[in-house]
Amino acid sequence: MNNKQINIFTENIYSSWDINELEVINIGRRIFKYYLSELIDDSCLNGFTFDSITFDILFCESSKTHEINKEYRDKDYPADIITFAIFADDEAKFVFDGDINLGEIIIALDKVKEEANKKNVSAEYELYFLIAHGILHLLGFDHQTEEDYNFVVAEQIKALDYALEDKNDKI
Repeated sequence: MNNKQINIFTENIYSSWDINELEVINIGRRIFKYYLSELIDDSCLNGFTFDSITFDILFCESSKTHEINKEYRDKDYPADIITFAIFADDEAKFVFDGDINLGEIIIALDKVKEEANKKNVSAEYELYFLIAHGILHLLGFDHQTEEDYNFVVAEQIKALDYALEDKNDKI
């Protein structure tokens, strides 16, 4: 599984944080590789043959996630993260030219900063924590029960420990 190509496309429309998108892509790939090595048998990828995986990450402000929440989820509040797990949620899963498009992660960077302050962690750490969470959703993992929530959070922490092992003293 380690030889799979991981394509992550990012777009930042939030002007108050000029994030390092190349670094985000590289850490996102490391998070994803961890999940491939540890969780593939329980993920939506189980049983599929593929050469590459693709997903998008959009960085925006909470007014955008509020708008998306109202339109697509009938929820009237801004979210820190919204995930559209196209592959995991679709009954008619397909692989096109060896590529699986998992979907999109949308992250409100102003909410990331707020939450980082509450948790007393760096904004970068909180950002990567949310990316790890979103990737789990793209892979079909959910947290409807307390047990599922505890599993998801534990896996996020493990994936971050793996992905940030060279950076932990910096963020």
